[in-house]
Amino acid sequence: MKKKLEKRFTYLYSGELASLILFVFVSYLLNRAYPSLQLYSLYSFWVSFLFLEFLLLQGTIYWYKKLKRLRSENTSITPIRTVRQLQRFKKLNMVLIIVSIIVFVFDFVKWYPSLPVAGLSIAGFVYIFAVLEYVNYFFVQLSYDNISDIKYLLKTKKLKQACISKDFKRNS
Repeated sequence: MKKKLEKRFTYLYSGELASLILFVFVSYLLNRAYPSLQLYSLYSFWVSFLFLEFLLLQGTIYWYKKLKRLRSENTSITPIRTVRQLQRFKKLNMVLIIVSIIVFVFDFVKWYPSLPVAGLSIAGFVYIFAVLEYVNYFFVQLSYDNISDIKYLLKTKKLKQACISKDFKRNS
């Protein structure tokens, strides 16, 4: 059981970390290949992108701490310090969601009438992806990437509670 959990935590931790790094390169290449998108000129892109990166960092830290604790203390229970840190991040994430909306409005006002629609669309996609990632981390699991999760979903026809959310309840 420990080996299976260790493998799962390693997979989740390394996936979050790889995404965190890869998205930086993808955004750079996208901006270089398509300068007409004006991505790096849009505040809404930057706020949404940094919000997504911040969320991926939170996921990386969460799964790393669980993996580290499993290896060192033979338990998968998240350290209380990590849970408290994530509770603060949850509040900060909500602020970033609201700030992002305000920044989109600012970009619309700033760029009107020559809106870079394609760039704003990409920024909007990044924002929606970040919000979905926030929900996936802190409320309900939206990502089902293994047989056991899929069987659960088909059997219960309900989304699972997010692991971080379970940790919040366990430590309240």
